[in-house]
Amino acid sequence: MFDFALNFASSLTAAIDRGVAITVLAGIHAGCFGLFGHEVIRGIADLKGKSVAVGSMGSPAHLFVAAMASQVGIDPGTDIHWITAPGSDAIELFIDGKVDAFFAFPPQPQELRARQIGHLVVDSAVDRPWSQYFCCLLYGNTGYVQKYPVATKRVVRAILKATDLCASQPERVARQLSDDGAAEPYERLLEVLRELPYDRWREYDPEDTMRFYALRLHEAKLIKSTPNKIIADGTDWRFLNELKRELKA
Repeated sequence: MFDFALNFASSLTAAIDRGVAITVLAGIHAGCFGLFGHEVIRGIADLKGKSVAVGSMGSPAHLFVAAMASQVGIDPGTDIHWITAPGSDAIELFIDGKVDAFFAFPPQPQELRARQIGHLVVDSAVDRPWSQYFCCLLYGNTGYVQKYPVATKRVVRAILKATDLCASQPERVARQLSDDGAAEPYERLLEVLRELPYDRWREYDPEDTMRFYALRLHEAKLIKSTPNKIIADGTDWRFLNELKRELKA
């Protein structure tokens, strides 16, 4: 059982809806995902009736695409052909032209761009409304957070300081990851770190992110809880608000 971890906003929203005992504590960065399509996909509305490769139903990719689809009036339950494939098989289906679209997480967007495969339909680093919200957030085991508030604050502080380091010294972070045995080469790690907006944790409101995705997933009939219930049951911003004051740039 974990005490703290990072995960995607859509996955955290769905987990809280299922009653998983987690507490979202802070937003880390925005802009890590991208929706790639072949020529038939020029916008999100073009997903209707098309095939999309995801790792599994209920995976972050599935939930994010479902949220996007519901935003433009597409029913993700009936209007999209979901093709599930484990591990790296999903991106291979897209590379081979066997599906129309693929939802990519780093370093997949960088790989597809480098190989000039497909085109970027949605870039969450720049395209609204997705660029206005966190994609990845810090959360903790609710029992631990409630029992050990001092330790929880220390963890949140450490993660946020590491986030600042990713923004200010991406070369140093990429080198450390490479030296620690990361699967990706140093150049690709540096490319990812430079592209991700790690400097927005002070600016963006993680509660807005949770409300946004809860509303999208509720509209898509993928969760039953209202946004207010998701926020009430699964978030605690006390530590973040204190640290925003203490860690002013």
